[in-house]
Amino acid sequence: MDYLWTPWRYQYVTTTGDRGECIFCAAAQASDDQQRLVVHRAARSFVILNRFPYTSGHLMVVPYEHVAAMEELPDETLVELIRLARDSVKHLRTVYRPEGLNLGMNLGRSAGAGIAEHVHLHVLPRWTGDTSFITTVAETRLVPEDLEVTWEKLRRAFRGEPV
Repeated sequence: MDYLWTPWRYQYVTTTGDRGECIFCAAAQASDDQQRLVVHRAARSFVILNRFPYTSGHLMVVPYEHVAAMEELPDETLVELIRLARDSVKHLRTVYRPEGLNLGMNLGRSAGAGIAEHVHLHVLPRWTGDTSFITTVAETRLVPEDLEVTWEKLRRAFRGEPV
């Protein structure tokens, strides 16, 4: 059996739900960017290192607005957020030379969001052999609906038709 050791994640695991304040809002308002791990600030969003990373260079792009739903963000914020993600990818490629990158948002606790109350976009450099934990360990994926049904629902939604 192989063991994966991530001792820096112990603090995260033992304090989930005990934060009190939104760590993103606290970082946005803080003046000490180094202490808060804020890498870059823009007008509507900022880039921050993940304090409990899955890989070296694990960044998050975070809007200043404290909203839990992506659809609550103004268009200007969304545009800047994606541009900052693009800049993050560029810089991660230069600094870490990853073989690939993951970009993703977990919207809601059931989707895996550790901080569900404040939308944020993860940007992670990846390398061959650095695989998804759940897929690797469980070797299983659950799909609760036939893909044809899913396709039909989404096609209708994009067309503005009732689902």
